[in-house]
Amino acid sequence: MSYIERAITNVLIDRVSSSKCLLLTGARQVGKSTIIKHVFPDYNIANFDDRLTRLQAREEPRLFLLNNPRPLFIDEVQKESSILEEIKLIVDGSDTRGDFILSGSQKLELMKGMSESLAGRISIVELTGLSLREINEVPFYSHFVPTEEYIREREKAIVGYSDIWEFIHRGSYPELYDIDRDWQDFYSSYVSTYLERDINELIAADSLTFTKFMTSVAARTGEMLNYASIASEVGVSEPTIKTWISILERTGIVYILQPYSSSALNRVIRTPKIYFRDTGLACYLTRWLTAEALKNSAVAGNMFETFVVSEILKTYSNEGRDYRFNIFYYRGKDKRASGENEIDLVIEENGMLYPVEIKMTGNPKSNMASANQILDKIPDKKRGMGVILCMIDRKTYLRDNLVALPIEYI
Repeated sequence: MSYIERAITNVLIDRVSSSKCLLLTGARQVGKSTIIKHVFPDYNIANFDDRLTRLQAREEPRLFLLNNPRPLFIDEVQKESSILEEIKLIVDGSDTRGDFILSGSQKLELMKGMSESLAGRISIVELTGLSLREINEVPFYSHFVPTEEYIREREKAIVGYSDIWEFIHRGSYPELYDIDRDWQDFYSSYVSTYLERDINELIAADSLTFTKFMTSVAARTGEMLNYASIASEVGVSEPTIKTWISILERTGIVYILQPYSSSALNRVIRTPKIYFRDTGLACYLTRWLTAEALKNSAVAGNMFETFVVSEILKTYSNEGRDYRFNIFYYRGKDKRASGENEIDLVIEENGMLYPVEIKMTGNPKSNMASANQILDKIPDKKRGMGVILCMIDRKTYLRDNLVALPIEYI
């Protein structure tokens, strides 16, 4: 399998050179260990997936670090986070940068350990699955925000994508871009490995029930999060579903998109939306076995939206940015007395709010963005350029403050 150059590479190099420790988070098999070995070949490696390695780190942490000298890369460090205290003592007594690179696939749980042991001493970066920019070798690294400057610069590196539905169906895990890897075999193995290595210690349920839960969530990707509905379908309690959703989020399987809130918007629906981070995994769980069947299915719109949201998040992660406080959605009745309006994404940056609509159409209309003016009610923010990301073949202005863009502009 040939190595695909990752967009986050320069961010990793910069962070390692300026930080005593680097933590690389991300879902299992997105390529964390691969990129570290490729970019930092001189680092010693310890993998905490190995039980004997974990045992030594737990019982004899100083001996473990003597046997694994710096610079050291520890993979799946959350499996034995007690080593963090020993690492803290070392970095506090040294001015050397980049002594430790850590990685883990349970980011929220791992970050809790970091806040207790390595606060102020560690730089945290997220690696996602492959983006379309990476697969198509697009030399553009800025995060997506629909300003005139972004659009102008992005046009200089536009590459046409041949069949977007093939990519949506295949998913973004690097191993799938080895031509010898069978799609169903990969995802079957992925789910089994995920359940055995990441979930087994976190839940008190059999794997079949948890797989049924994952399938139920995958069928709702792109929808508002309804714990009660999932609980009823899976046959477990609502509090259990909330716990399991948090596990999917912390292990990088789903993303919870929060609603945009402001005191000026008093009729906002405050329920978050849920998205699978990888459309290929969502397709596998919901048994859409071909790209053609998916494209013509009733869930095509939600899967397309899930894909676009994921691609936008990747542009932030690959620039080393935390997107959690920049990207929201709006749904509510602030514009009218009856019925609801929705803005698929609201991107906030530098006091501006950029409304984004995601439509699986090649014929966008200005009325698809009719809810955008709701953002004008917010007194301390300005509304920026609105955009409709869709299947159109070229950039088209629909109004002076609304543009339809092909997804190649992400």
